[in-house]
Amino acid sequence: MFGSILVGTDGSDTANAAVGRAIELARDLGAVLQIVSAYEAASAGRRRAGNDERLVEPESSGGRRAEALRLLEETGRHARQAGVAAVETFAWPGDAAEAIVDVARRQRAELIVVGNKGMAGARRFLLGSVPSRVSRDAPCSVLIVRTT
Repeated sequence: MFGSILVGTDGSDTANAAVGRAIELARDLGAVLQIVSAYEAASAGRRRAGNDERLVEPESSGGRRAEALRLLEETGRHARQAGVAAVETFAWPGDAAEAIVDVARRQRAELIVVGNKGMAGARRFLLGSVPSRVSRDAPCSVLIVRTT
C-alpha cells in the first residue's frame, strides 16, 4: 500500500500524535519511516573586515539545527524501538509545511502524516495552517490525524 511514510515533528503534542500514528502505520505496513524536523535558519549577516565584506552565518542557526537533530535522534530511536525497521531523518531549514513538502518530493514519499493542529495566531492567518498547506502542496496522499 505505502512503501514510505513521512511525518514532521517539532516535539509538540500534536506532532507527537502524528508521529505515533506514522510509526504504527510504518511498522504494520513494513514501510520506511521518514521523519522531518524543520528549523528556522537565521539569515546570514554581513561582517566587514577592512575592505572585505563577508556573509557570516549566525551561530543561532547552528543551535536550531542541533536541536532539530537531537529531536530527530530521539524520535528515530523511539520508532525503531516500536518495531519500525527502516527510519530516515531529515533536519530541514525553513518552515514546517515547506520542509515536509520539500522532503516528501525529494524522497518520493508515498504518504505524509500530519496532525490537525498547526500554527496559531497571526502567522496562521497570514500563512495558513501547517496541515492545510501540506495537504494543498503535497506530492502524495496526506493523512491528517485528529489530535484533540
